[in-house]
Amino acid sequence: MPALHHLPAVRLASAVRAGEVGARDLLEHFLERVDRLNPAINAVILQDREGARARADAADAARARGDALGPLHGVPMTVKESYDLAGMPTTWGIPELRGNIARSDALAVQRLSAAGANVFGKTNVPIRLADFQSYNEIYGVTGNPWDPARTPGGSSGGSAAALAAGLTGLEIGSDIGGSIRNPAHFCGVFGHKPTWGLVPPRGHALGGVLTPTDISVIGPLARSADDLECALRLMAGPDLLESAAMRVELPPLDKPLAKLRVAVWKTDPMCPSSRDVAARVEAVAAALAGQGAVIDESARPQFSAAHGHETFTALLLAAMAARLPDGDFAAAVARAESAAPDERSAAAVQQARWQTLRVRDWARINEARTQIRWAWHRFFEQFDFLLTPVMPTSAFPHDHLPFNERSIVVDGMSHRYSMQTFWAGLAGVAYLPATVLPAGSCAAGLPIGVQVIGPAFGDLRTIQLAQRLEAMGFAFRAPPSMA
Repeated sequence: MPALHHLPAVRLASAVRAGEVGARDLLEHFLERVDRLNPAINAVILQDREGARARADAADAARARGDALGPLHGVPMTVKESYDLAGMPTTWGIPELRGNIARSDALAVQRLSAAGANVFGKTNVPIRLADFQSYNEIYGVTGNPWDPARTPGGSSGGSAAALAAGLTGLEIGSDIGGSIRNPAHFCGVFGHKPTWGLVPPRGHALGGVLTPTDISVIGPLARSADDLECALRLMAGPDLLESAAMRVELPPLDKPLAKLRVAVWKTDPMCPSSRDVAARVEAVAAALAGQGAVIDESARPQFSAAHGHETFTALLLAAMAARLPDGDFAAAVARAESAAPDERSAAAVQQARWQTLRVRDWARINEARTQIRWAWHRFFEQFDFLLTPVMPTSAFPHDHLPFNERSIVVDGMSHRYSMQTFWAGLAGVAYLPATVLPAGSCAAGLPIGVQVIGPAFGDLRTIQLAQRLEAMGFAFRAPPSMA
């Protein structure tokens, strides 16, 4: 049997319920690993050991009494720094918010805790959750457990790094431009971006904001697809404003693999994939084909890749503009208004225009998005899933240059750093669910994930396909230095 720290959360909970290990002993096991291994990667940046020990003792007492025990009973877990956790700061990596202490837990944390999870700490993020890396002035730089000189991804980089290193039993992150999916890919764990609106994000916003952000979702990261399903079922469902009128009944994957029609999109001129990444997408497709699934490498939804990416980028920048400091937003307004109406060559000008959209212009882009959503709907009437890369490469070395000075190298060719949102944007702009599973390694031994996109509210379907692929060998494996 794998070591405790590499077991799925559902298996850990089963062990606690069966008395194979005590909740307190399990917590101490993970805390010892944090003490020993976290300094090398700096994934876990805040801890509540006293509270966690008290909760673990209470979990052991509940079992001894014969109480009903939840599906995550006694599982030690951490959460992304951006979630409110009572008594701890929520800063999103912004230095000015060091003193922003949460008064209550985020709703997702409440739901997981009610199922028995023992949240003992928080994991690192980039400033304002806006990077493919995870570093900030408050907590420093997080390294990838496979190679600390490389990024674990962002913005849920600390989440994925802590899981891969065996420092926690389960994690939850957030995703607007791939922030669950690219860390899962870079660190070799599972991650799920839910359908937009499926999981209420209350308690995952600065300043007490209650309005869900366009495109942005919260969701689980884990060492198994079973954990994704367990956590999603616990986190999903309407918040109090809607609960009297809404229920969640997600359709399962009720077809055998031999009956599936799977489209494959392994590279694109908008975001070329490395040979290693494309090869892992091909490997997953070949495994499904070997079980009788019909594979189609030419099928695409009926919109151009360029149109889809531009629509996503415009809406992404408009949504994220709400996070900008007042001074930065004023500068974007000035830049957009001072440019000539026909000025489209400068990326900074176009970015400023999207960051400062008038409601009328946003509505027009939103209509383009709705047309794209219908195109996806028609696509998924013909296909069950779409397989894609998550990012064009495996984890890259830390790069803390200003954004406009960064680039990404794909098989020796340099490309714009920002192009890396392309694969995340396919699902993001259309509010679709997407599950990332470990799919093997590149030539250098770094993990590579593959993204499974499904129809709206097909969350269980994408996760359950990941479960079947996991059983076929596309599973988590621990970094050698973190065994």
